[in-house]
Amino acid sequence: MEITTEKQPKRFSDFGIKPESKAFIGPSIEIQDIINQEIEVLDFRIEPSKHPKKEGDECLYLQIRYEGQLRVVFSGSVYLQQMIRKVPREGGFPFLVTIIKEKETKRLLFKQD
Repeated sequence: MEITTEKQPKRFSDFGIKPESKAFIGPSIEIQDIINQEIEVLDFRIEPSKHPKKEGDECLYLQIRYEGQLRVVFSGSVYLQQMIRKVPREGGFPFLVTIIKEKETKRLLFKQD
């Protein structure tokens, strides 16, 4: 009788590794198309912009539900980025919101009811 001491190779799933960046689902929609419209924000991420105007420019990616469809919105708005960073990851998502454009400053903001 022959005894083998060869160990079975591990499976990748044994490591419990999850992707660091999750892909958002749905076609992109221009932010102008959802201004003053209620949307449901499901998730977000902020990454360096692919089209920076200055060093440090970042892009906000929003996974939203709009008119019952999953969509992705991109924005370079510093104000939207500042505001969404304050939403707690645990228990904060999803949430309903309307993005508005201030008349005087032209900046985009999450509307405060």
